[in-house]
Amino acid sequence: MDFNPSVLAPFDQEKTEQIAHHYHEIIRLLGEDPEREGLLKSPSRVSKAMQFLMNGYEQNPQEILQSAMFTEDYRQMVIVKDIDFYSMCEHHMLPFFGKAHIAYIPNHKITGLSKIARIVEVFARRMQVQERMTTQIKECIQSTLNPLGVMVILEAQHLCMQMRGVQKQNSITTTSDFTGVFQQAKTREEFMNLIKRS
Repeated sequence: MDFNPSVLAPFDQEKTEQIAHHYHEIIRLLGEDPEREGLLKSPSRVSKAMQFLMNGYEQNPQEILQSAMFTEDYRQMVIVKDIDFYSMCEHHMLPFFGKAHIAYIPNHKITGLSKIARIVEVFARRMQVQERMTTQIKECIQSTLNPLGVMVILEAQHLCMQMRGVQKQNSITTTSDFTGVFQQAKTREEFMNLIKRS
């Protein structure tokens, strides 16, 4: 498993206290007593949780890909599918989560397969919308590896639709973006068929 220093590093005490102060006030404004036993440590816990969930801002996805780049004369499709991710919708600060499916066709440069999953996590651990996250992953791979083409598909459930608003619990949102040879329908179809296989 890859070492991820942002997960293991201690939380910044000053930042933790500042964020916790605001959550203390939010709890009070919502009509609860932030001083009662069950809620006394909640502001601090939520502060640390939010810092963990947003640690993508502290990581550079291009550097992650570059840390395991290799020269290889391989020009067929490379697919990493069913990458689990959890992110926070920036509109309501509620989670959305699902799976990412990513393909690229190398142009003399490949990267470690785990690095593809890592950059999904980096972009997911920011305030996001699914559409932007899809494009950011695509652009990161394209600009760093300069492949013949990249395609990214995200499938996600959004708690902002399931817990509130229209409350449609079984809805799934799918987004896609692609470059290069994936602009050809035949190449996209090959990718779709491959990720559908169990």
